[in-house]
Amino acid sequence: MERSVADIREKLEKKEAVVMTAQEISELVDKGEDVRSMDVDVVTTATRAIMSGTYAVLSFPINSPICFKKASKVFLNGVPAHVGPCPNESLGILDVIVFGTAHSILIHNYGAGHLFRELAEGKEIDVDVVTTEDEAIESKIKLEDMPYAKLYATRHTFKNYAAFVNSSDKPVNTIFHATQFSPDMHSATLSGCGEINPVQNDPKMDTIGIGTRVLMNGAEGFVIGEGTRSSPGKPNLTGVADMHKMDAALMGGFKTSAGPECIASWAVAIPVTSQSVLDAILQTDSDIPMVVNDVDKRVMIGSSTYADAWKSTDRAINFNPDACLDCEVCKPIRDCPMEAIQRKDDRILLNRYKCFNCGFCSTVCPGGVFTAELGTLHFEIEGKHQDVPIVLRQSDRKRAEEMAEKLKEKILSGEFKLNEMVERIYP
Repeated sequence: MERSVADIREKLEKKEAVVMTAQEISELVDKGEDVRSMDVDVVTTATRAIMSGTYAVLSFPINSPICFKKASKVFLNGVPAHVGPCPNESLGILDVIVFGTAHSILIHNYGAGHLFRELAEGKEIDVDVVTTEDEAIESKIKLEDMPYAKLYATRHTFKNYAAFVNSSDKPVNTIFHATQFSPDMHSATLSGCGEINPVQNDPKMDTIGIGTRVLMNGAEGFVIGEGTRSSPGKPNLTGVADMHKMDAALMGGFKTSAGPECIASWAVAIPVTSQSVLDAILQTDSDIPMVVNDVDKRVMIGSSTYADAWKSTDRAINFNPDACLDCEVCKPIRDCPMEAIQRKDDRILLNRYKCFNCGFCSTVCPGGVFTAELGTLHFEIEGKHQDVPIVLRQSDRKRAEEMAEKLKEKILSGEFKLNEMVERIYP
């Protein structure tokens, strides 16, 4: 089976193409269906996760009574921005770069991921500038008033990532947990959307390449190359998209015990151009290794599969507010990485719009207000079997599946056009 993207695009234009989500394919495989005999033309994939390798380039004017030559420091809602590369001397225009890992100097556990989401929500942002003449300027800005706002990925959509445990005898502060990571391998966290992850479905980059059109946070963007620390065995992508068209619900900040991190989402269409591409698509969670790392030393100590995380587990959190015990300190409110849980009028509330479905609330709530089956890691260390419960997921499989379905609908309606890459990432 060899065919071109142009062949598949022609079938799409004639309304003759078969488009399926990666989840739909995997469900058929699990049922024992012979998917190889089906004429599948396009498979839609997606992932939503913490993606630290993110930055925004913003350019906008500021209202100021001061005529300044250049800015030396800029803060957006307290998040530091790097001035330049264009100085815009005496124009009253700021060109800045904001790293996704930047933390606010004003608001605890507020970072660039929160800032990017609030911009996409249309909220007004505080701009604080220190000029080269050491004058202070305060202004406000909305995304709609920024002529240029692009989000760049430097290291996104890993071909899945890893699970983490803490095998040391001391708690560890880390970006891989919402709170301190408890010692002695009592719990595990993980990242990766398994069988529906884009690069997992095209690991040789046969269809994903430079110039491939994708959806980043819901906005059309493009792959611009391989990501940092990418390799043929462990590929990831760089990309860019316009922030003005992004869906705020697919973005955000995620609180960790080492500070806030940045959430990003990708949806990618995989045209089934060859047997090798189809072979990768037919891999299910049970076939996909999930490396288990020691979070303290960042070394591999075992291997599981993504079935431990995503087979027979809950995608979303079950919410039963009537079970609330009115604890003096509500741990779900205190520990929620998205601040999606709050109390109002003596009633516990869950904001589904903010919720990342990480599941951590279900592991700390004594009353069962929040419940979810998150799975258990099964692996061996030096011949000894280990069963470690998963307490936190840093990938949102539920919304990733929804994104893949939405991309499928866009392709079938003609709203999203498949395009051929300009150049391969790996020869």
